[in-house]
Amino acid sequence: MALHPKIADVTDRIRARSEGPRRRYLDNMANAAAEGPRRAHLTCGNQAHAYAPMGEDKDALAAGIAPNIGIISAYNDMLSAHQPFERYPDLIRAAARDVGATAQVAGGVPAMCDGVTQGQTGMELSLFSRDVIALAAGVGLSHNTFDAALYLGVCDKIVPGLVIAAATFGYIPSIFLPAGPMTSGLPNDEKQKVRQEFAKGNITRKELMAAEMASYHGPGTCTFYGTANTNQMLMEFMGLHLPGASFVNPNTPLRDALTVAGVERAASITALGNQYTPASDVLDERAFVNGLVGLMATGGSTNLVLHLPAMARAAGIVLTLEDFADISEVTPLMAKVYPNGLADVNHFHAAGGLGYMIGDLLNAGLLHDDTKTVAGDGLERYTQEPTLKDGRVAYAPGTKATLNDKILRPSSDPFHVHGGLSQLSGNLGVGVMKTSAVKESRHIVEAPARIFHSQDAVKAAFKAGELNEDTIIVVRFQGPKSNGMPELHSLTPILSVMQGRGQKVALVTDGRMSGASGKVPSAIHVCPEAADGGPIAKLRDGDTIRLDATKGTIDALNVDLESREPARADLTGNGTGVGRELFEVFRQNVGLAAHGAGVVV
Repeated sequence: MALHPKIADVTDRIRARSEGPRRRYLDNMANAAAEGPRRAHLTCGNQAHAYAPMGEDKDALAAGIAPNIGIISAYNDMLSAHQPFERYPDLIRAAARDVGATAQVAGGVPAMCDGVTQGQTGMELSLFSRDVIALAAGVGLSHNTFDAALYLGVCDKIVPGLVIAAATFGYIPSIFLPAGPMTSGLPNDEKQKVRQEFAKGNITRKELMAAEMASYHGPGTCTFYGTANTNQMLMEFMGLHLPGASFVNPNTPLRDALTVAGVERAASITALGNQYTPASDVLDERAFVNGLVGLMATGGSTNLVLHLPAMARAAGIVLTLEDFADISEVTPLMAKVYPNGLADVNHFHAAGGLGYMIGDLLNAGLLHDDTKTVAGDGLERYTQEPTLKDGRVAYAPGTKATLNDKILRPSSDPFHVHGGLSQLSGNLGVGVMKTSAVKESRHIVEAPARIFHSQDAVKAAFKAGELNEDTIIVVRFQGPKSNGMPELHSLTPILSVMQGRGQKVALVTDGRMSGASGKVPSAIHVCPEAADGGPIAKLRDGDTIRLDATKGTIDALNVDLESREPARADLTGNGTGVGRELFEVFRQNVGLAAHGAGVVV
């Protein structure tokens, strides 16, 4: 199928816009690759330090003729999605030995859980942890002893930070090994109803806790389609996972076999062999366009509107919000996974999952099929389904038809003809809105504004009965320069209650919402942020705001914003407590949200 003209146009303009930085990036990668395998440049003393604890692998490492694979792990046992990684290093080392290679844990990176910090002070470190992860991975790989890298990470900022590192070390091959989603627990819509009842004061904290524990109940990624699972989709659409690897449950024979297959593939695509596939060849403009199409077709997390531009910049590629909007315009919404529907990712996977979706989108001309991937040339490989044969991964043709059209539909008969995100622009700046979970009747909201400078102030006003009318709630000074741009997901139960009472309600903020949010219309990432004196800082209580996702506009009506002085907020309290002192340099140097809110790229 010929490539859709709009997809081709967006790709061409990204390529043209990125010509300078991409050329410099590729030149740097070519120069690094030309130096040959990394260990060739180490002295005997350097190498002895690196190999001293490696036991039976020491001789192979010292000989230097076998690939050595570096493992970058985000393991901890506080994140359910990352707890399975505890077993991976032993599994990887054994698999490497079986193919005549070696593997070492090059380093660990931090992995915080937004579910733990949601609504807490620690959430103000969340976005910046992406840059810390990239930096920490860089330190691990700087020892210069590795011919390929395996990245163990799943959740919100972890995968984007690891991709930034993989791009930076783009002259070596990189494969991402996921852990998989936890098995299904209490349905997400039932959990959300319990949260709303608690917000109304109708149930006890004990009842709330019981529901939460029944939902988040075991190892693996949370089963809703938030940022973590959107990350896994991206790694498959962009060719950094093995085909079909994303949504296989942890601690199962197929999951382990996929991990072993990833190790074997990493060993076979180093510069020591004939299938050299550096990460810089995989991470080109076509891969990022494929990732954008996947984001829209699945109704994925708004957090990727921040992460994808930052990831791309690390590879010398410049993405803009216009690219997101134009791809959304021609990409149909093919999936309904919570919060966009009632199903979870396990149900999505059972219905045909990513393999079916990629095949359908390829047939519709909405994906580049000529990309390089860690599995080889062409995205067609990612339509196949992994199975077990004699304990090893074998691939079979994937399904050509959806197995549940209430969860997954063909692009010819989608849930919606457009993707799940809309760009907004107007006299309040630019922002984005996730529309995939919002009823069309709520895509336009016009109401008086109520201005807040913190989540707690919103909650207090709600508790005091002050938010009983149609209201657009503005929560400002939540951008990256103000306080690290925390998610405001803890407001979702309140906003949902207001909407459920029949009120017109929306959120406008220079902060973020969780990837699991979406039923309430929310204009997020509004830029310029209030701390930069952006128009959002000039709003006052009672100003009428109109959000229109159908036209892509966000405006204060009948207001001369130019004549007003921007509000100021006392942000001194944002610099201390729970480690915030360590991140002052990040707050001072962070880029615009529209550019990915990056510090290191």
